[in-house]
Amino acid sequence: MATRVILTDIAPTSWEHPADRAALNTLRAIPGFDTVVRKIAAFFGERGLRQLFLANAVRCGPRQRPELDVLLTEVLETLDWKERPELYVTMSPLINAAALGFDRPFIVINSGTLEHLDRDEQKVLIAHEVGHIMSGHVLYRTVATILMTFGLGALPFLAAAVIFPFQMAFLEWFRKSELSSDRASMLAMQDRRAVMMTFLKVAGGPSHGHTIDLDAFMEQAAEYETQGDAWDKVLQVLNTVFREHPFNTVRAGELQRYIDSGRYDKIIAGEYDRRTDARPSAEDVKHDYSEAGAYYGDQAKAAAAKGIEILGRAKDAFTDAFKTGSR
Repeated sequence: MATRVILTDIAPTSWEHPADRAALNTLRAIPGFDTVVRKIAAFFGERGLRQLFLANAVRCGPRQRPELDVLLTEVLETLDWKERPELYVTMSPLINAAALGFDRPFIVINSGTLEHLDRDEQKVLIAHEVGHIMSGHVLYRTVATILMTFGLGALPFLAAAVIFPFQMAFLEWFRKSELSSDRASMLAMQDRRAVMMTFLKVAGGPSHGHTIDLDAFMEQAAEYETQGDAWDKVLQVLNTVFREHPFNTVRAGELQRYIDSGRYDKIIAGEYDRRTDARPSAEDVKHDYSEAGAYYGDQAKAAAAKGIEILGRAKDAFTDAFKTGSR
């Protein structure tokens, strides 16, 4: 295996998806958003969340699941991140992991992940969560998780009337933040196959002795994005709107486009934003919206092209039928 490239002082802006940053800026622009976030954080508190996992999960370290502790160390070294989060394993059959917290984020991995993913794929999930931490996602994702778990109506200081817009805005950003952290995991792993195989296994489970083919999965991902008519595109939106995560085929396709764009190779070659130089500005926000607009515009154009194609076929069919009926 090739030697890992250490990405010294890399800033998360180097990998963040423009739609992630634009969606978060939109979320912050919702009237009362900051107040809601502060009140939820104060109501639940960092210590309360941490106590839940201290009580009923296993904290990893040099003596407890040291193999996972080593994977976390490798990720932190590659992304040059000095603030080491605590790592817990909790009992759950689902393949999943999460970064939680407000001031001192920590990572939780489900036991099903260890059962069904190999060493490199486990590292992919750890790197993904470190990406969330480095991008400053965890505060908002923790609040989003609370809102999606309990609902705004369950919180004493919020009226049920505001549930829907907050939840929809949170879910849209939540999905886009996943695309950013997928890029972070690719940069930490520097192994395309390991990352894409993780998507495959999260979507369909491990091999269980069967043959599983990554190329076939990538072809399936392309089919989901490019095949079907306008109604299929509508169904895709409806199937996604209440989900926390994008579909795994979509994530695989998005990451492959990122690799194909050459941005990944440039970062590995040393061409990336440094944390010491990063200074967010109004121009950066404007640029984020511009890039996100192009991203959503491309998706809309693809859907529109499908619609035009369907209308064209319908017109031709109607014309042919009319001609036949006139004979």
